[in-house]
Amino acid sequence: MLKTIKKIIKLQIKGGLANPAPPIGPALGAAGVNIMDFCKQYNFSTQKSKGKLLPVIITIYNDKSFSFIIKEPPVSKQLLELCKLDKGSKESNKIKVGKITLAKIESIAKNKMIDMNCFQIKSAISMVAGTARSMGIEILEI
Repeated sequence: MLKTIKKIIKLQIKGGLANPAPPIGPALGAAGVNIMDFCKQYNFSTQKSKGKLLPVIITIYNDKSFSFIIKEPPVSKQLLELCKLDKGSKESNKIKVGKITLAKIESIAKNKMIDMNCFQIKSAISMVAGTARSMGIEILEI
């Protein structure tokens, strides 16, 4: 029997660190979901990515059950991690805050390809490179 979808919630939660505090508690509580059950399942599923910010799409059904899909970390977070930066540039066209090679951009694109709105690796690389440029990260053509 097919379950009918009541609500879809999109959140960004650190891997392995889900707890009933905001934003998880209020979002799931309003939908009538058992918050601790979600937290336990999410923390178990994300043990390998502990501490990384992970987007998650939670589908809530009419019988108050749920399912969730965990995505790869956002491209901006991956770029900051690789360049060992805290944040991007305020004026990305004037002030450059870091450098990254095209090979590393390609590896991020391959990693994030399943979550992106593109079908070719060339398009994914272009999207990641655009994000890097908008953050003030210089791309080294090696």
